[in-house]
Amino acid sequence: MFPDQWTVFVILGSTLGLFIWNRLRFDVVAMLALLAVAVAGLVPADELFAGFGHPAVITVAAVLVISQGLVNGGVVDAVARLLARVGRNAVLQVVTLTLVVALCSGFINNVGALALLMPVAVWMSRQAGRSPSLLLMPLAFGSLLGGTMTLIGTPPNIIIASYREAGSFGLFDFAPVGLAITAAGILFIGLVGWRLTPRRDDPAEGDKLFSVGDYVTELQVPEGSDYAGSTLHNLLTTGDSEKSLVVLALIRGDKTSPAPSTFTVLREQDVLLVEADTDSLQEFLDHTGLILPHTVSEEDEEEGEGTRDAEKQLATGDVQLVEAVISPSSRLIGRTANRLNLRERYGLNIVAVARQGHRLKQRLADIRLRSGDILLVQGFEDSLTGALKTLGCLPLAERGLTLGREKNLVLAGSLFAAAILAIITGWLTPPVALVACAVAMVLARLLDAAEAYRAIDWSVIVLLAAMIPVGRALETTGGAEVIATQILAIAQGQAPWMVLTIILVGSMLLSNVVNNAAAAILVAPIALGIAAQLGLASDATLMAVAIGASCAFLTPIGHQSNALVMEPGGYRFGDYWRLGLPLSVIVTAVAVPAILWVWG
Repeated sequence: MFPDQWTVFVILGSTLGLFIWNRLRFDVVAMLALLAVAVAGLVPADELFAGFGHPAVITVAAVLVISQGLVNGGVVDAVARLLARVGRNAVLQVVTLTLVVALCSGFINNVGALALLMPVAVWMSRQAGRSPSLLLMPLAFGSLLGGTMTLIGTPPNIIIASYREAGSFGLFDFAPVGLAITAAGILFIGLVGWRLTPRRDDPAEGDKLFSVGDYVTELQVPEGSDYAGSTLHNLLTTGDSEKSLVVLALIRGDKTSPAPSTFTVLREQDVLLVEADTDSLQEFLDHTGLILPHTVSEEDEEEGEGTRDAEKQLATGDVQLVEAVISPSSRLIGRTANRLNLRERYGLNIVAVARQGHRLKQRLADIRLRSGDILLVQGFEDSLTGALKTLGCLPLAERGLTLGREKNLVLAGSLFAAAILAIITGWLTPPVALVACAVAMVLARLLDAAEAYRAIDWSVIVLLAAMIPVGRALETTGGAEVIATQILAIAQGQAPWMVLTIILVGSMLLSNVVNNAAAAILVAPIALGIAAQLGLASDATLMAVAIGASCAFLTPIGHQSNALVMEPGGYRFGDYWRLGLPLSVIVTAVAVPAILWVWG
């Protein structure tokens, strides 16, 4: 091998190692890889940042903005509400949810479709008295399957289309193969697969199946409270609180008294560390007038009176408690509650935190939040949805939160349909049509410019823009040809279906440990090299890469959809392969013949 080939292999090997290590953000790893090929002179300086203007990157950004516009317009929300009419039969629930999320994922971002239907799945689980673990993993896998049906359904499809030698794939060129594996996958999940998901909750708990247990939180006796000067016993005998609420400690100034006596006389500003379930906690707050203590951060030490006014306002009025999960892109990750200043900025409180199926019993000020943590959040009903969306949290329990604006449903649907029609007729290319649709949604006030920028997952954009030149370096240095030659040593003399199976399975395994878009970028040039040397249709090998890169069912780190359901479903890392492995086999068995039939 030539020196440039050794260099690109070392860079790619190190990049894959960092992806799998998962201690650095994947966009940071991608930028390090880009800088490495630049320093090594493998990419010309004038082409180094060309990925940021690549049509595939622009298309992905436009699709993310359009997805948010459709959400705000109420298009997907209207579809989700229809699911409330589905009965309690487990098979019917699984099939309907998986089918709907797959159809939505064909046209909007996978994670966006999953996020909208997660609260519905949790609500259906509660109504049927079953664990949400039975529905959430099928829902996540359905979102991945649905993304394979169209050009815009998932980033790997957009990336693969840019590698096609005879011009980009059309919007529905992926449909024959994507529909086949989606239909087979939904059939398997609905009839058999859902039984392979773990049951994390005790069926005897009934409607509390999804509850993460009793929450531990802090309640403060405010100034002027009727219970200041009264005993703890009088406070706890208010209503039915004594049966459902436990006081773990009394915090007075710098002194903490564990398990205080019920004869303890309370004072203003006393803080009680209590344990209670969601409903009992809300009832207790309503009856006693106690408030959630404001944790003062360095930023609001000087606000004084404004802080006290905000406390009084948030302790009264039309407020509600909602469970929400922290998404992988949330701005809360890595920060502690006392540094967030959420009350003044967003008008909400973090009441309690649960992790890995158990509530955290330490003080909220000491908890460093993680992706997948479940929060019990208190806020105003009219602003809670917007605050959660801004913070990157997804509501888990359906409590009347409307994520879209139904009055704009027709407008949002019409703009998107017009873009699809322009692409199908060939009047506009996909990047132009989708960018035009995104701009039109902003002009039509389905979302404002700031919200459009927030809708774009910039970590994915940076990943794509950085990895595209790295993938080109693999191709231009001849590295892809070297790898293809090694694979050919195994595939030589094998039937075309065996070669496609090797490519598809290799892409699938890689996408389970690295970002799916990165997997597509790295494998696509290798697949083209194999096709050239064996005389296979290049379209067939590219389609195999697209399917494999999009179907990461074996691990929670393979795709954001898998990671998003891990905590709410109570899943462990090893739970995914139980359903994911047979589903991967079925996808491979259906996809390879379909690819050969359509593209071979």
